[in-house]
Amino acid sequence: MKNFFILLFIAFLGGCQNEQKPKTLNYELLWSDEFEQAGAVDTDKWFLETFAPQNGGWHNNELQHYTDRLDNAYISDGTLKIVAKKEEYTSSGTTKSFTSARLNSKLKFTYGKVEIKAKLPRTQGTWPAIWALGANINEVPWPKCGEIDIMEQLFEDHLMVQSAVHVQGRYGDDPALQQIKISDVTENFHVYGMIWDPEKIVFTVDGEGFFTYQPEDRSEDFWPFDKDQYLLLNVAVGGTLGGEVDPNFTEDQMEVDYVRVYQLK
Repeated sequence: MKNFFILLFIAFLGGCQNEQKPKTLNYELLWSDEFEQAGAVDTDKWFLETFAPQNGGWHNNELQHYTDRLDNAYISDGTLKIVAKKEEYTSSGTTKSFTSARLNSKLKFTYGKVEIKAKLPRTQGTWPAIWALGANINEVPWPKCGEIDIMEQLFEDHLMVQSAVHVQGRYGDDPALQQIKISDVTENFHVYGMIWDPEKIVFTVDGEGFFTYQPEDRSEDFWPFDKDQYLLLNVAVGGTLGGEVDPNFTEDQMEVDYVRVYQLK
């Protein structure tokens, strides 16, 4: 009988060893900018978009012009600064009262893990965003190309950020979104990210997932995310989510420590 229990125990251990363990996904770095070289933004990695597309204005009733000047985007002390400033500036045939910068990555990629370490502005009226657009946006207009908002800071509450998805089936005032409270987004750096695979997009803050977009409808109206996207970093002023600008506003910035894109080996 004793031998029987020994054999039974050995069989039990063997069964445990044969159980499948959860797989750990093995990512490798595909592309990054660590912002180590002081001065201008690396134009081999980024395109500074400056042309205002709507008769000299930007979308969402924003109040700024984007420029490619060092005043609005530069690297120092190991971080990128995207600076929104109060100043009159004429571009695309119109004069605006604010300037800022909008960086588009020259990297285009499908699926992977994205991590951006950033500290956000605090002044009422600023609207910082870390996001992605379908690389086919010139052929397939927004929102059909798909938009992934990794992080947007809301004017109503500077202790809150949100992640959202805009697609043909849900966009504008009815995107798929989730908000999360973070008490020190303007004082300290946090890592904003997403994990994007063929089935879903998981949004993360400091490595913890808090929102998953995984529609049951897999048509292009709800899942255009099987094609390349590119990343964007910008700070808008005013507009739909920027809101009323503090009358004492002079300038504020989003500071970015790094941008990293990984893909599965």
